[in-house]
Amino acid sequence: MKMKNLLCSMLTASVLTGGLAGCMTEKENHEKLEAEARVTRADAEKTALAKVPGGTIKEGELEKEKGKLIWSFDISTPGTTDIKEVQVDAITGAVVSVETETAADQEKEKKADAKEKKKKDKEEDEKDEKK
Repeated sequence: MKMKNLLCSMLTASVLTGGLAGCMTEKENHEKLEAEARVTRADAEKTALAKVPGGTIKEGELEKEKGKLIWSFDISTPGTTDIKEVQVDAITGAVVSVETETAADQEKEKKADAKEKKKKDKEEDEKDEKK
């Protein structure tokens, strides 16, 4: 019985450690991207909001997309359910793109993001099991 408790405790500790390591890796990756950026989030937000007068930023993130470091913002405007996605180059501060996402587009993106997250979680679980 003691051996079973010991094994359960070790397994729990292993899972928790793996989860924390995953969080730290994501945090470290974000910090690395921010260190590369020459344009601050605040400046990028101002640039993005200038493209969507009266808009409010709902989400924003720094990411590498197609080899470019960009600030990406989802901006809502009163009177519509559409979202404007504005991407600002994190090196030059130039607007890379402005796209309109309908409610259907947003739902499709949420599903794709959830599927991607599930895939990453599964890969991390498999990696942890090999350790």
